[in-house]
Amino acid sequence: MNHRVAPETEELWDEFHRAVNMSSEELRPWLLTDASGTDGMPAEPDLGVPEMGRHVVRILRKRKVDLTEDDLDAMRQVVDRVNDLLAHPPGTGASNEKWRHSLMDLGHDPLKPDEHGDD
Repeated sequence: MNHRVAPETEELWDEFHRAVNMSSEELRPWLLTDASGTDGMPAEPDLGVPEMGRHVVRILRKRKVDLTEDDLDAMRQVVDRVNDLLAHPPGTGASNEKWRHSLMDLGHDPLKPDEHGDD
């Protein structure tokens, strides 16, 4: 069984894990709460939750060698969206809270300390 991963996948894995600073154990409860907005997860686990958030949770629980093409596409989208949101933060108030919730729905908490030292 070959467990080698393409260099592009290695790089994307690293980028994804820099962009997604929440663990699956942190993200799933966030998605389950009303705090994640009108898309918060109701009693039925797969209804009303942003698909990308669910996909991020699934990816976080995988090993690199188990990633599918669909996972890789989702990872690229998450990296691009998180980087775009971080590049354009709003001012203060309600727009700031909505911005933070959008990031957290993708697995990035902008209030969480940077563990990679990239400040």
